[in-house]
Amino acid sequence: MNEPILRLSKDGKTMAVRLTGAKAPGIIGRSGMRFGCMFDIECWRWHDEIGKRFRNLKGQFERRLIWQEHCSNIVTDEGLDHALDVYYHGKAIINPWYCCMSESDTAAAAGMTYAVPVYTETEAYDEATRPIYNEAAAAGQSITNSANKAVFTIDAAKTLYGASLVGGSDVKSDVTNAATHVLSCYAKFGSSRDVVDDDVVNLTYTVTAADDGI
Repeated sequence: MNEPILRLSKDGKTMAVRLTGAKAPGIIGRSGMRFGCMFDIECWRWHDEIGKRFRNLKGQFERRLIWQEHCSNIVTDEGLDHALDVYYHGKAIINPWYCCMSESDTAAAAGMTYAVPVYTETEAYDEATRPIYNEAAAAGQSITNSANKAVFTIDAAKTLYGASLVGGSDVKSDVTNAATHVLSCYAKFGSSRDVVDDDVVNLTYTVTAADDGI
């Protein structure tokens, strides 16, 4: 009888883990689990194109939603290996993870790594370090930071193209090659997104898990 093997697949939108191999005679069962990963990003602004401040119906100044981005990501090979090592090989977990955004028009690729991310990470925000991915405990087979979104207070005009989740350092643009540093995932936006000084960009990252039905 063949020993079961672990096969990991990715389609740019999900990460799937399947145990495949011979089954005992007469045994019919499911064989794996699937993770869906999504970025939700929104940009809020104080003023219009000519600098006039937005007001609500009461005449109070307020931010207005300028754009939203809902996009799936690729889980990098480095991220997949880390997940396997933590789950099955006793590797230390990474905590916390950090959120990043890209200012280069870079396509997602499985071979991206923390040390060589390929994309150019933007540093154009007031916060001194990369925002923490502050997730709540999993519930209903989903984990998210929707209650504590990562916040980027923009300090210069930029065009943003993507987002990522990294672990190991909160230093902007850090690419130190170390076993504890991982580029988990990267998503390219559906279209380029412009930001200006004082915009607030909120980032939510949600992972859902389910039996893959196989």
